[in-house]
Amino acid sequence: MKSSAGNGRRVVLIDGCRVPFLKAGSGYRDLMSCDLARMAIKGLLARTRIEPSKVDWVILGTTIANVMTSNVARDAMLGAGLPSSVPAYTVTIACISANKAITSGADLIRTGQADAVIAGGTDSVSDLPIRYRKKLRQRMLDARKMRKIPEYLSLLRGLSPSDILPEIPSVSEFSTGRTMGEDCERLTSRLGVTRSEQDEFAVRSHRLAAKATEEGLLAAEILPVHVPPGFETIDRDNGIRGDTTIEMMQQLKPAFEKPYGTLTAGNASFLTDGAAAVLIMAEEAARAMGLTPKAALRAYAYTAQDPEEDLLLGPAYASPRALAMAGMALSDIDVFEFHEAFAGQIIANLKCLASDTFAKEKLGRDRKVGEVPMEKFNALGGSLSIGHPFGATGARLVTTAANRLARENGRAALVAACAGGAHGNAIILERC
Repeated sequence: MKSSAGNGRRVVLIDGCRVPFLKAGSGYRDLMSCDLARMAIKGLLARTRIEPSKVDWVILGTTIANVMTSNVARDAMLGAGLPSSVPAYTVTIACISANKAITSGADLIRTGQADAVIAGGTDSVSDLPIRYRKKLRQRMLDARKMRKIPEYLSLLRGLSPSDILPEIPSVSEFSTGRTMGEDCERLTSRLGVTRSEQDEFAVRSHRLAAKATEEGLLAAEILPVHVPPGFETIDRDNGIRGDTTIEMMQQLKPAFEKPYGTLTAGNASFLTDGAAAVLIMAEEAARAMGLTPKAALRAYAYTAQDPEEDLLLGPAYASPRALAMAGMALSDIDVFEFHEAFAGQIIANLKCLASDTFAKEKLGRDRKVGEVPMEKFNALGGSLSIGHPFGATGARLVTTAANRLARENGRAALVAACAGGAHGNAIILERC
């Protein structure tokens, strides 16, 4: 699949922000994903000072849809105070849902259908849509036609105790029946990624995120929120463990393949609640409004791979496509922001990008894409430490990358992520 921001009007990122990312079941346990998105959009409006009436579209990604807010983008933007005349829609493509929201908005802008778009994503694992099993659901639907007590009682006939148990959503891939953790175990085994490599990378992520938090670098993208009912102020992520050590990681038991697996709760991303949003615009419209862009969307690409073997290799497939569209090489990139689903997944993708064999067999290239300099890679931590609200992570990555470009005086950034269904996305940002 091909897509690029290289044709049409130049699309620029004005700014982005997010609510603090919190472990599921903690500070946001009483809120809906719509509430989190509303806070992110409202904060973005205040931060950018754009007139709400100047926003042409709102597009949000989500993975765990709430039946009460099936178009969460619309409900969140209305709650944030945007005019009802602004249309909004919701997209879902697993962990790259926010990425798709952003690039869909960019497509509207570069083709002249919009000047300003708010895009991002939201998810709450604390508010899972737990439902009844299908047999009971069918009986409940049949009950809509009934009027008398004997008719209602007849619905119970033939039901077993197991039929009335709640049905919790599965985290496994529908097409394979395996969880992402199980797929990552297969991937790390195939590519020879060791447990020690994964633990070391996870410790790195937490320590970098802790350092960035203490130095106020993450505060540049975080919107402090006041959470009901007590309206306590939350202004930082709560999953970062700056005191973690290799020794502590080594004590953890395998989480997916017992007893000999290499993935643990420590080197995998944790269940997270959160929302993030960015404002993207046509450059000429932004400057006419007196808004200063941070970065331009130079190119972006999406891929789909074999879910049996390459479920988590989206960055290795999508990055070279985006680079080719931009006419760039990996060595031209100053800032790397990759989604850390698992430490093993990240290491596997980096190995593939640096592999001549992978390039020839999977990408049709003569030689490897290149080696990523680790001093430029996820320098403020990543999903392993900051957290991963499925539908929101892409907007966090883009915001962090744009902020790093300005702070580090870089020219170009590469954002990349894998997603369920064996999808991949890569976005190249260019500093304005």
